[in-house]
Amino acid sequence: MFPQHLTDARGFDIALAMLEGFNRHYRLFRETSAAAKQRFERADWHGQQRAQRERIEFYDKRVEEAAERLQSEFEAATLPMDVWHQVKLHYIGLLTNHHQPECAETFFNSVTTKILHRSYFRNDFIFVRPAISTEYIEIDESDSSPTYRAYYPTPRTLHATFTSIVEHFGLEVPFLDLAGDIEHVVAAVRAELGEFTLRANFQIQVLSSLFFRNKGAYLVGKIINGYREIPFSLPILHGADGGLIIDAVLFGEDEMVLLFSFARAYFMVDMEMPSAYVQFLRSMMPRKPRSELYSAIGLQKQGKNLFYRDYLAHLHHSSDRFRIAPGIKGMVMLVFDLPSFPYVFKVIKDFYPPQKDTTRELIKSKYLLVKQHDRVGRMADTLEYSKVAFSLSRFEPELIAELEEFCPSLLEREGDTLIIRHVYIERRMIPLNIFLHDATKDQIAHAVVEYGNAIKDLVAANIFPGDMLWKNFGVTRHGKVVFYDYDEIEYLTDCNFRKVPAPRNEEEEMSADVWYHVAPKDVFPETFEPFLLGNPSVREVFMKHHADLLDAAFWQGHKERILAGHVLDVFPYDPHKRFPRAPVPSTALAPA
Repeated sequence: MFPQHLTDARGFDIALAMLEGFNRHYRLFRETSAAAKQRFERADWHGQQRAQRERIEFYDKRVEEAAERLQSEFEAATLPMDVWHQVKLHYIGLLTNHHQPECAETFFNSVTTKILHRSYFRNDFIFVRPAISTEYIEIDESDSSPTYRAYYPTPRTLHATFTSIVEHFGLEVPFLDLAGDIEHVVAAVRAELGEFTLRANFQIQVLSSLFFRNKGAYLVGKIINGYREIPFSLPILHGADGGLIIDAVLFGEDEMVLLFSFARAYFMVDMEMPSAYVQFLRSMMPRKPRSELYSAIGLQKQGKNLFYRDYLAHLHHSSDRFRIAPGIKGMVMLVFDLPSFPYVFKVIKDFYPPQKDTTRELIKSKYLLVKQHDRVGRMADTLEYSKVAFSLSRFEPELIAELEEFCPSLLEREGDTLIIRHVYIERRMIPLNIFLHDATKDQIAHAVVEYGNAIKDLVAANIFPGDMLWKNFGVTRHGKVVFYDYDEIEYLTDCNFRKVPAPRNEEEEMSADVWYHVAPKDVFPETFEPFLLGNPSVREVFMKHHADLLDAAFWQGHKERILAGHVLDVFPYDPHKRFPRAPVPSTALAPA
């Protein structure tokens, strides 16, 4: 045991070193997020993509640096538990006036769990529960950058107010026709408000930073009149002639949920107090979990932490049991779920059938690719966890048997607890093959069109899904089709799209086997047809809207455009929402 005064001193020094590690992380996070504005102004789309990928790696790098510092300076792994208890208490004291306390607590957990044994993963030593409230932390008279700005227009001054709102962001590139675009915005706002009585509190609240993603900048706010609140967003793009345009106006919770979808890349947004941003966004999307909002604004580790707390709370208040997930079983993934919880758990199997030439590390690399890539609303985000503990009493016997048969290397038992060493968690969707089986004719038509649009959006993002079977896609509650099986994805530019060669003789023509040479990255789109279009109702819709997906020229053409440096447009709203003054960029595919 350390003497008490040495315990306190050592605990404070470690807590301070830990917080210095977090502050360095958040400073770098803000710097690259703030620089998104300059990249947008320069139309540096490749730079924006690189920054997006690199920022995702920031957190783990800073955690590693902090853990190494604690080991080298304090021999942290050898310290008694009373010192670690003091570390947490001192850390709480250091966070009293901090502007990102919830994220700093998560950073503390990440570093500490690298050093301590999992038996110490409890609230005495880590933040199982938050210790610092994030309510009203932005009330600071010296703060010159509030989370949002409020404007108080009259019906006659709406045009001038929206002009002021847009100009306040100080974008260096001029608008092609800002006055005309604002006229479209005001007309849309008046149509959305309808015949309304102006209440005393009529105002427009706008978050102080733009949200950058892909090739767009999004202004986010809400209109308040009496008890009515209308969320809205203005997408700002580069027009065909080089200047800026306001492309549309999006209204309401459903539009905002699609904009902040779990199937899209994280935004770049500069925030001093992320909790205040999340609180504002939550007022616009009350049904969206805070965990998903933190992830959407680029703080995916905070989102992951909050998700796990929500998951533990759900377990505490439920009694159903984990089961093998409904649907066709995967060849490389064992998938299970808890019926009352809207997520699925995916575990990489220890062995695969001969037709799956892959490895565990290769599969993990595919999931990392998706995490770092622009998911264009068509690839579900995944949460990756290590050493997840489950109560065996909550597992169906059939699931335990499957895990023991296919994933024994990933399992540990400690009494009545089953620990899975590595697991992915994704939002649960209805598998598209099951949806089509039970759907009406109109639902089939919509789903098949969505399926083709999903593939084309993936093409725009330089992704070839590999296995395009219906079972690898899901339908969200908004009717969007999303891809979620990543073990065979490739960059489109790494694939070679070919037509099937004409047979040279009758023997080749009658052969049931592939008689022509196929290289590892060769793809023959016309061979998709027998696997996808056996259902006549499906075939009719597919051939009407997406027959080009069976043509190698479609794929090869887009590959060549991407290799030539084009970054294609995929927007999180329908084409009919676009203002008529904003022409569709020539590089655009069907919007998501």
